[in-house]
Amino acid sequence: MSEEGLIAKAWKIQRRIEDKINNIGKGKYGRVLKMARKPEPDDYSRTAKITGLGILLIGGLGFAIYILSTVVAPWIAEALGL
Repeated sequence: MSEEGLIAKAWKIQRRIEDKINNIGKGKYGRVLKMARKPEPDDYSRTAKITGLGILLIGGLGFAIYILSTVVAPWIAEALGL
């Protein structure tokens, strides 16, 4: 393939991508995007706190499962003579 053909093909792909992006506002998601707004600092802060709390809870649960499987389970197995 020649260099001109490669460049023409690249431009064709670029136009196709840009057409898809421009048509987003016209489809079923268009109304949602038009209603969307930038969050206020208070909203952003609340969302960040809730997300951080969720991350800590999931991490804590994972750590608890790790401790149970590495410390408690062998201790119970040893106590039962397994």
